[in-house]
Amino acid sequence: MSNQRAQWADGQAILNWSWFGTVVFCVAAIPATIWPSWFQWPFMAVSMGMFLAGTVLLAWALWIAVQRSRYFVVGIGGLFFTVGSAPGQVQKILLSSLCIEVVVGFLAATLRIYTPVTFGILAPVWALGLTSLWCARFGSFEVRQNDQRNG
Repeated sequence: MSNQRAQWADGQAILNWSWFGTVVFCVAAIPATIWPSWFQWPFMAVSMGMFLAGTVLLAWALWIAVQRSRYFVVGIGGLFFTVGSAPGQVQKILLSSLCIEVVVGFLAATLRIYTPVTFGILAPVWALGLTSLWCARFGSFEVRQNDQRNG
């Protein structure tokens, strides 16, 4: 149990940033969907910013995961979607942030199709990047066994 608490405390900033981005995205999506003529461009800027930052976070998480994979078996589900690598509370926080961004992005894009509001579907890369970063840094993975086939 103390290991889970240590993971929670170490990765708290990542959890906070994930929800901060989700709140900013949702707050920007509401006026962009209701009054697209005024708010579609700021919403597009928010969405693209989250996409670009999420892409950088994904690259960073992948780099960390590659380094850890020398000693641990890092799986795709565990790295990107917390499967077996994060405590239940952390999973709920990170995956609910991701799900909310996906739903809000697709809902806004569906309601304002053929406008810059459709760029909202790119924003969930933010939450995916932070989820991956948390798992790459603090996730629990199986220890890699020595491979005897190579001599």
